Amino acid sequence: MKITVILCTYNRSGNLGSTLASIASSTLPKSVEWEVLVVDNNSTDQTRTVVEGFCRKFPGRFRYLFEPQPGKSFALNSGVREARGDVLAFTDDDVIVVPAWLQNLTVRLEEGLWSGVGGRTLPAETISPPRWLPLEGWDSMAPILYAHCDWGDKPRELDWPPYGVNMAFRKAMFEKYGGFRTDLGPSPNKSIPRPNEDTEFGRRLMAGGERLCYEPSAVVYHPVPKNRIRKDYFLTWKYDYGWAGERERGPGPVCFGVRQRFFTAAKVIGVELPKGTLLWVLELDPRRRFIRKCRVWESAGRLVEICRLLRDRKGSERQGPDHETFR
Repeated sequence: MKITVILCTYNRSGNLGSTLASIASSTLPKSVEWEVLVVDNNSTDQTRTVVEGFCRKFPGRFRYLFEPQPGKSFALNSGVREARGDVLAFTDDDVIVVPAWLQNLTVRLEEGLWSGVGGRTLPAETISPPRWLPLEGWDSMAPILYAHCDWGDKPRELDWPPYGVNMAFRKAMFEKYGGFRTDLGPSPNKSIPRPNEDTEFGRRLMAGGERLCYEPSAVVYHPVPKNRIRKDYFLTWKYDYGWAGERERGPGPVCFGVRQRFFTAAKVIGVELPKGTLLWVLELDPRRRFIRKCRVWESAGRLVEICRLLRDRKGSERQGPDHETFR
């Protein structure tokens, strides 16, 4: 088995060295060939210098790739295209991985039963959240804050796609299903919603009948950015999440000459937004109140994208998602 770790980065040279050092310390059997492909998504800081330092220190282990098109999905697709491995692992540029992370994340892909794997992502430090911010339970905001993923101590089949900070797929899945959608994901383009470029790919595979596995021993520690612990950050993210979800689903079918999205828009305007706003205004508990407010923002994001799909006839007739093919 050959493995390529794909790590996309943009202007994070200060954190990048620690991340690359933790990956360099990975312990794998000598029979496994592996590399780390760092995709620089048009950084203007010292990113290239940092990566080239690792290339010199670990010849043949690290590679540098420059992707000038801004947008994480463009960088991810460039990494997939240039990867030498038949298994592709993905992580972020500000995490610390445990030495056994890569081995534990990818070993199950040797079995032939699984098409992809998601690992466990934990906070790198203790968090004392404000009263309004829930970080535990069904309404936890931890996945938004630091990509938290902890589905227990036992491996199992996933019924939800893994997050991009800690996942791996057979490269053949990209050849079969295409790459990451370039109309989703972090980008300086304000017409593209930030979330879903990673989970959309996982959902695409699951819709195609592929099986994904959760491996709790593949552990990544993610920092908790203090500048994210603000209400406006979570509200903006939830708005983008609703926006991205509708873009992922697309214009929908036509029923009796009417787009299904007309009925969805009517439901959001007539039911979701009024009901959600009322529940938010009347709620007294600070955490539940904030959760309800976030849902209103998410519904607003959904409505904006639905209206765009209905308005843009060319977009509404589009037959396929906006992602690269690797055949």
